[in-house]
Order: sequence, then structure tokens, then C-alpha cells
Amino acid sequence: MTQLQTQPASRVHEIDALRGFALAGILVANIGFFADPGYAVAGAMPMPDGPVAYVISALVLTKFYVLFSFLFGYSFTLQMRAAERAGASVRARTLRRCLGLFLIGVAHGLLLWVGDILTLYAALGLLLLALRNVRPRTAVVVATGIVGVLTLLWLALAGLVILDPGASGMPAADPAEAARVLGLATGGPLDVLRMQFELYPPLAIMIWLFQGPTALAMFLLGLAAGKRRLLEDPERWWHLLSRVQWIGFGVGLPGGAFFAWSTGSPRWELLGLAVNNVTSLLLTAAYVATLLRVVRRFPAVGRALAPAGRVAASNYLGQSVLCCLVFTGYGLALAGRLSPLAVMGVAAAIYAVLLALSAWWLRSHRYGPVEYGLRRLTNWA
Repeated sequence: MTQLQTQPASRVHEIDALRGFALAGILVANIGFFADPGYAVAGAMPMPDGPVAYVISALVLTKFYVLFSFLFGYSFTLQMRAAERAGASVRARTLRRCLGLFLIGVAHGLLLWVGDILTLYAALGLLLLALRNVRPRTAVVVATGIVGVLTLLWLALAGLVILDPGASGMPAADPAEAARVLGLATGGPLDVLRMQFELYPPLAIMIWLFQGPTALAMFLLGLAAGKRRLLEDPERWWHLLSRVQWIGFGVGLPGGAFFAWSTGSPRWELLGLAVNNVTSLLLTAAYVATLLRVVRRFPAVGRALAPAGRVAASNYLGQSVLCCLVFTGYGLALAGRLSPLAVMGVAAAIYAVLLALSAWWLRSHRYGPVEYGLRRLTNWA
């Protein structure tokens, strides 16, 4: 999430650009639930069926939190080096930083966004601390094993559902409960808080259970990449990027299309999840390869994205604040009233505003407001 270093010049600008890019995908994936919070309890897509929902499912959902998790693991290696340069304890710094992330995540989940990921990252950060001395090859093998086991579990469940015509892969949505939640979201501020306090605890458990293993796998891949300094010395593997694009888009796009098609189908949804569990990683890799090539060809793109990546935690929380002001009773209460295309327009506007604010803020500050607090707690200074 954040990159805490003692020397600003040591920042890896490719990481900042990738993190800024990931923030766009996370916003697109999350904003549908702000636009109609009833879907959070209905267990359905964050938008009604249609072309917008299909494109988001195929190209966005699960792809960008995978990238964010990878970058978290990579940044962990940078933080370890910073602690060693400063003569500080890696263990003590990481424990304090994870505590800070956890507290921010709980406040975020209870007040703004029930789908908060920071508490999960804080917990997995402790696991990463325990595994910090693992060899890069071992980290890759363990991460691959986690993804493989998860895929086999989804396939096994999918097979049971497909073989039993009367089985249903996912629980049916409850329209009455969805309408009740939407009413709370568009009521007064106290109604919004009631909704948050009702939804956040069970959804946090679901996020830990269903996103935790994949996030851990990506943490480990990021740890391995960071130890190899892949993003700091890209010339070693730059010639492979075109191959990554061909494989990633060639396999990831059909996989994403199948995942989008299967969403909401009682018989095929679990199979779609199994396929997506693998192909989303390939599609994410293709996105990364493409962005790196674009940034090298057009440096202005990297300069536009990097400020948001440098203050990623502030942007992540800022997205929730602006979404709440637009869609909930904290502000305009537009939830349930905008078309999917209009919701995407709001997402584009929010992202543009945060990009501009990030660049403006960093003209006179070294760190974002959230990053500053985390840094003081992490360094205990």
C-alpha cells in the first residue's frame, strides 16, 4: 500500500506508476457497491446485468487487487532495506506499521467502505514479516501452490454443482434486504453509520476468507520480485514483456469473458471463479507489461500516475470519502439513481480529481497525509 523510505530519491517510480494505475481499477471495481449498496448483501454483481457490468467483470474485477497485493509485497522489501540502512529493527517497524494499517482499516470499514482491505493487508503483513527470509524461489513455489490449491477447490465445487442439476452455486439474492440496505445508505448520516456497522463485520470475514489466500500468494510473489530487484533493474527482463502480453491477453481475456458470462449463473458461476482464479493473474501481468512499455514510450503517462501511487493510502481512503459524498446520506445520496454508465462517469471524475490533488499535494509535501501518520508510527518518530 505505502512505501516508507528514508531517501525520497530511492523511490522506484515504476512502482508508483503501477500503484497509481491499480488505484483506477480498484475504484472502478468498488464504486458499483457504493452506487447500489444493496448488492453487498444480495451477493450479486455490483451493477445490473448489461454491457457495463460485463466489461467490469471481464476486465477489472479481481485483477487490480491482485496487482495491489503484489506491489505491497514488493514494497515490503524496500521497507526492509530502509530499516537496515537506518539501523532500525525491521520487526519493530513492521509490527507498528501493521498496527497502524489495521486501525485505519477498522475505521475505514466502519465509517466509509464496508469492503475495506487494509485490515487483511495488516494481518498478512505479519505473515510476510515471518517469511521475510524465505528464498525467492521458495516464495514463488509457495505462491503457485496456494493459487493451484484454490483453483482445485473451486473446480471441485463447480463439478459438484454441474453434476447436480438442482444445485445452486451461490445463494439467491434477497430483494427485500437489498432494498432495506439501499434505504439506509440514502438516509441520514446516522442511517449510513447503521448500515456500515451492520455490514462491515460479516463482509470483513468474507474478504479475509475469500481474498486472503490469493492476496498472500501475491504478497509472496511481490516479496520474491523485490528480493530480485526486478522493477529496479528492468533491463534484465524487458525483452520478455511482449511475450507476457501475448500470453496474458491471449489467455486472460477469454478467461475474463467466461468469468463475466458465468457470473450470476447458478450452474456455471463456480467454474467461472475457478477459471478466473488463474486467468486473472495472467491478465494482470499483461496489464503491467503494457503499462511499463507505455510509460517508457510516453514518460508523461508515468509522471501523471506516479503522484497518486506515492500517496496510495491517502488516495484509497479518498476514493471512499468522495464515493460516500456522492452516493450515500453523507452527501448527495445518489445510490440507486444513476445508470451504470453514469456511475463510470463518476468514477472517472473522482479518479481525475484525486490525480490532480495528489500532484498538487506533493509539490509542497514529501508524503501524503495518511502516509505521514503511518511513517511516524512506523519509524516511531
